[in-house]
Amino acid sequence: MAEERRSRLYKLKPLTDRLPAVKKPDGHVHFRTKMLWVIVILVLYFVMTNVYLYGLDQSATVDMFAQYRAILAGASGSLMQLGIGPIVTASIIMQLFVGAQIIKLDLTNKDDKAVYQSTQKFLVIVMIIVEAVPQVFGYLEPSTTFINGMDGVFGGDGWFDGLAAARLIIIAQLFIGSYIVFLMDEVVSKWGIGSGISLFIAAGVAQALVTGTINWEGTDSSAAISSSNLPAGAIPKTLYIIQNTSSSGLVTGGYEQILFQPPNPIVALVGTIAIFMFVAWIESVRIELPLAHGTARGARGRYPIKLIYASNIPVILMAALLANVQMVTLLLYSNKTLSGIPLLGGNWMLGYFPEGSTSPEAGMAWYLSAPQGLYSWLLPMINSDSYGYLATDHTGLQIMVRVLVYFGVMVIGSVLFAKFWIMTTNMGPEQVARQIESSGLQIPGFRRDPRVLKRVLERYIPIVTVISGFTVGALAAGADLVGTVGNASGTGVLLAVGIMIHLYEAIGREQMMEMHPVLRGFFGGD
Repeated sequence: MAEERRSRLYKLKPLTDRLPAVKKPDGHVHFRTKMLWVIVILVLYFVMTNVYLYGLDQSATVDMFAQYRAILAGASGSLMQLGIGPIVTASIIMQLFVGAQIIKLDLTNKDDKAVYQSTQKFLVIVMIIVEAVPQVFGYLEPSTTFINGMDGVFGGDGWFDGLAAARLIIIAQLFIGSYIVFLMDEVVSKWGIGSGISLFIAAGVAQALVTGTINWEGTDSSAAISSSNLPAGAIPKTLYIIQNTSSSGLVTGGYEQILFQPPNPIVALVGTIAIFMFVAWIESVRIELPLAHGTARGARGRYPIKLIYASNIPVILMAALLANVQMVTLLLYSNKTLSGIPLLGGNWMLGYFPEGSTSPEAGMAWYLSAPQGLYSWLLPMINSDSYGYLATDHTGLQIMVRVLVYFGVMVIGSVLFAKFWIMTTNMGPEQVARQIESSGLQIPGFRRDPRVLKRVLERYIPIVTVISGFTVGALAAGADLVGTVGNASGTGVLLAVGIMIHLYEAIGREQMMEMHPVLRGFFGGD
């Protein structure tokens, strides 16, 4: 590529090449080694979710991403406070800029792709700071003891007092924890199986689903279980109500409480199971193109083009985008400094948040936030007198508009991200044609030529990509509307099921490549 035609991002290369990163293995990594790395990283993830930030006042902490916690694979108040948010946000920005040709990079070119990846690494660092600083200045409060201790070290006067020092230390912890998450993702991608981001999401969602189903402790764990402090799990809650409620009580309100009312109603458990089964089925729907080996007569195979061709990545990107929208609107409305910005600051039309709450109750942020199950939108529409408080007293028309807006944004956004994802991950017709041709395979009845393969694949891949984005977006939004146990969100359950299926398939491919090394080239192995 001529020097004058190169992207300006090449100027960042001397800096990005020096950033800490995980070295790619020089040769083939054995299957056992890959599985060991996956297990080690998974254990480390759970350890980090239980390592709380030093000096943080847990009682005064406000979780800005409570609604998206399972999807962002984080844990409030811990080193995993930011979760995968910075990584996914950096990926969104890079995909949008490249897709809109704001950044002119040809991702089929090896050098340009290397610059793309290194720039994204730099952008992850920027996003860690962008997401950490606003949270510390307003929502992650240092404890009084920690501030007083810092006053003794730095003095209580001047601009850099104990409070400033305490906040800086918490920001440093968030930065270290988030960058470790980024490195863990690279370890899984380069030395393990699948994606670290996907692994963390599946682990977090699985934990939420298990606790939401069988947790026998009360909603308030510090108090005894009673009719006003029911068990948090769906099954223990149901058994407790049936055992401690009379027949007439069950008819007048008990069954309604079991089926619809939080925490973890039975409808949410049934919805979770239905989502599992439906996603497992739709993951098996595919178009299979017949392939034959050009030199080995009789050797045949198939190239599967799944209905979920773009995987579940578009939904992850959309969830992260909506989480960032909620964070920005929350900051603009409630942050002491940002709320003073003319027109934007304190504007309820962007998002109205009650004091001490991170869930919007009006404005754009409310319309873009995910309804948390049937009880949050269907019951208020059916009986606004009894359940209107669940939708913060909005009218039935407003509730319906919110459902349609959220559903439409999820579907359209997932379609766009699906197209960007295919373009940036070498899954387009041209790249797949080259991959098939390099493995010595061809479509029977067609000349062995990448251009011919490309024309055949162009009949399927672009259309399937759009259908893929539409399907995962509709599934995620529909699952959110039905609701799930454990506050995992419908999107989280959809992602977890898809991730586990893809991990299972990836493990199968790795075992096949281990037994038949000649297949490594076709599957993209080393």
